[in-house]
Amino acid sequence: MNTMFHRIAIASTLALTLAAGHALAADMTPAPAPAAKAAPASNLAAARALIADSKWTAAVSELERVNDSGNADWNNLMGYTLRKSGAGKWVASEKYYDAALKIDPKHRGALEYSGELYISMGDLPKAEQRLDALGQACNMSCPEYKDLKASVESFKASGGKKS
Repeated sequence: MNTMFHRIAIASTLALTLAAGHALAADMTPAPAPAAKAAPASNLAAARALIADSKWTAAVSELERVNDSGNADWNNLMGYTLRKSGAGKWVASEKYYDAALKIDPKHRGALEYSGELYISMGDLPKAEQRLDALGQACNMSCPEYKDLKASVESFKASGGKKS
């Protein structure tokens, strides 16, 4: 009986852990990266709040104020914010995603969002490269992979038209 209780407790803990992991947005939470320099959460909290409110100009200003270009999360947030700011900022967005991936090649947010950027740019081969790298980074089981895969499939189904 004690063994059964122990197994139920482990299963419950695992289920809660997995459920909590799927509830987090990729751009709003830092990626686990032991080799990369991690910024204290408070350094990026104000920028994340502005991003959550779609206040792109203010978010860029806040990220510039923090100026933590050696941090993968900071670069990912800057790339995301610039991408959401409009097509005129896509080249700059790509630069920041690439910087994030140079710091942390398995950064799931940067892999997903740069893939989304390439879809917006109509560059399916680059989007698929990011999808492949993301699949390797998380064994094709993370929400970021599933989201980018759906975007790639949608792009293909539309005949390469941006939606």
